[in-house]
Amino acid sequence: MSSLKLQNISKAYGMLDILKNIDLDIEDGEFLVLVGPSGCGKSTTLRIIAGLEEPSEGDVYIGDEMANGKDPSQRDIAMVFQNYALYPHMTVYENMAFGLILQKLDQSKIKQRVDAAAKVLMLTDYLERRPKELSGGQRQRVALGRAIVRQPKVFLFDEPLSNLDAKLRSEMRLEIKKLHHMLGTTMVYVTHDQTEAMTMGDRIAVMDDGIIKQLDTPRNLYNHPQNKFVASFIGSPEMNFIEGHIKVDDNSHFVNDEINLQIPSSHSQIKSLNSDGSVIIGIRPEDIHDEFWSEINNKTSTLISKVELVENLGANIIAHCQRGNSRFRVNLSKNSNFSVGEDLTIIIDMVKAHFFDNVSGKLI
Repeated sequence: MSSLKLQNISKAYGMLDILKNIDLDIEDGEFLVLVGPSGCGKSTTLRIIAGLEEPSEGDVYIGDEMANGKDPSQRDIAMVFQNYALYPHMTVYENMAFGLILQKLDQSKIKQRVDAAAKVLMLTDYLERRPKELSGGQRQRVALGRAIVRQPKVFLFDEPLSNLDAKLRSEMRLEIKKLHHMLGTTMVYVTHDQTEAMTMGDRIAVMDDGIIKQLDTPRNLYNHPQNKFVASFIGSPEMNFIEGHIKVDDNSHFVNDEINLQIPSSHSQIKSLNSDGSVIIGIRPEDIHDEFWSEINNKTSTLISKVELVENLGANIIAHCQRGNSRFRVNLSKNSNFSVGEDLTIIIDMVKAHFFDNVSGKLI
């Protein structure tokens, strides 16, 4: 096991900057997820850790040793790719043992490691099969097993579940987390799927445009996003955003042409803005309720909106509502009773509201 440290890492291809001064400390035994949209630099970061690419600037430390200039084979890491990259002419056993054979390990040790990994991954009955005789989930487990038998200091995962269907992805997420608890090895996992990030990571680094927008635990990213990008990327359905400004009289209000919402005393930092303070308010769909919500005893956060679309997810209902130019996603109980085209009275829990600067996107 080993810690990882990226210090002032930048990567450019000609005039195109891919990574911009990335600083990242990953603790020994931690499961860290790099998440972000396509092109944000997360896979490039992983490839730099692996030694498949060299940074334009900055240093990589694996444990206490600088890894710059070392070949991938010298870094004692194991990488699992999106493509399983299994040898089709080899059996499962031969695929899992191949790296150890190249290391010229004793055959008895190779068999011991492969058998142990196969037992953990429930592949014991498939060791004599070839990849074409396996399902997608079984092939992914073979790729994991090939990495496990090497007993590396660090595991790197580059979107390993993106080729699987939804049910298999859910199962494999659980298997990888169980594997992490069992091995206790440092793992860095790249994905564009925020559900994978939230369910798997001890900490998550949310990336965009070559920088880390926020590094935190899943709970803190969800409850305390530091900027509009993180707030929009983390959470499903996506957070609602409404542009407006702060109006100060006897109380403080968030207003635009269609909406007037009183700001509760818990948001005292918002009240310090002047009356021309232009802001973006962020409200998660589960913090918007129907008129039967019992925790609100006044009408300062109540709106009448029209239902444009309904998504019935079984356990809950997502209603897409509109009031003038403002649109909301509302996450309601499956027992809520409304139809497309009807007016729906909704109550916004302003205590849960997030306020972002209209220019920088930073949390106020």
